[in-house]
Order: sequence, then C-alpha cells, then structure tokens
Amino acid sequence: MNLRRENVKMVGKLAVVTAGMFAFGYALIPIYKHVCEALGINILAVGEKQVPGSSRAAANTQVDTSRTITVEFDANSRGPRKFKPAQASVQVHPGQLATVMYEFQNVQDRRMAAQAIPSYAPRNATAHFNKLECFCFNQYVLEPGEKKEWPVAFVIDPRLPKDVTTITLSYTFFEVGGKTPPAPVAEAPAPHGKAPS
Repeated sequence: MNLRRENVKMVGKLAVVTAGMFAFGYALIPIYKHVCEALGINILAVGEKQVPGSSRAAANTQVDTSRTITVEFDANSRGPRKFKPAQASVQVHPGQLATVMYEFQNVQDRRMAAQAIPSYAPRNATAHFNKLECFCFNQYVLEPGEKKEWPVAFVIDPRLPKDVTTITLSYTFFEVGGKTPPAPVAEAPAPHGKAPS
C-alpha cells in the first residue's frame, strides 16, 4: 500500500514537471521576442516594423544610392543553338538585388547537355559581383527544339572600386560531352633554304 502511494506521488510530480516544461517551451517564443526587442538584437523584426512618424518601413541601408552601376550582358555560344540575354543592360545601385533572364533554345534535332561559364570585365569587378542564383551553377539537358529561360540574380558589393561604373557579364554556353573539333596543328617550319614539299 505504501509503495502504491509513493508511485502515485511520483506520477504526480512527473506530471507537474512535464506541464511546467510544456508551459516554458510555449512561453519561450514571446519571451525571446520581448528580450530581443528590448535589447535591439533582432534586427530583422525591428527593420520590418513601421518607424514612428514614417509612412513606410525602414530602407535597406546596405544599398548605396549615391552610385549607379551599368551592368551589360553578353552571350556567346559554340555550336548550333540560340542563347541571349532578355535585355542588353540594367542600371543598379551597389547592394541592390537585381534579376535578369537569359533565353536559350536548342535548335538541333537531337538532345544536348550544356553549361555556361561566366566572365567579367573589368577583371577587378569579379570579386564584387555576387551571384545569388545563376543557371551557370548547373548543367542542363535540352530536348530538340526546347526553349528555356533562366534567371541570374545578383548583387554588386558596395566595396566595388569607385572608378568602376560599368561591368560586363558575359556567358559562354557550350555543349558538355559534345564533339569538339581538334585544335589546329601548326606545321613544322621547313629547313632553311628548302621549300616545303
């Protein structure tokens, strides 16, 4: 009988501990929110709120609106396929997110696997051109006549040198595993005084 009473007591204590843990876990989110707001830690939550006396949310302070960079787009393709940017250029501020589409069509009568390789001009802009999404990250298989549109989402780092006002992003699209003609072989020069036969 005494053992039974002890077991009931223990189950009661465990039930109280379990209820307390559940209540603490449930209250943890509002507690965290209030502590972060009081200390100014949760920057995203604070940035999404309306500023008193303002009619809009706080602006993204990472965008340098004092500068405008022209980004030009170029497309090169080796082989019978159509590849081009949807627009020739855009103007962006450093730190501003921009997205541009590239159009591709496999005009061959067979399936192909292809990939794009980017290059930048001027060269010192390469480290400051940050692609968040790009078709150049993957290889693609396209059926005969298939058309695709792919995005390039990018941000130009505000630390881009001040003398750079135009960046050219160029892609070369090539077939993966396709037949590439061999490089030309240079003929050996003829010995002095003898004409080649």
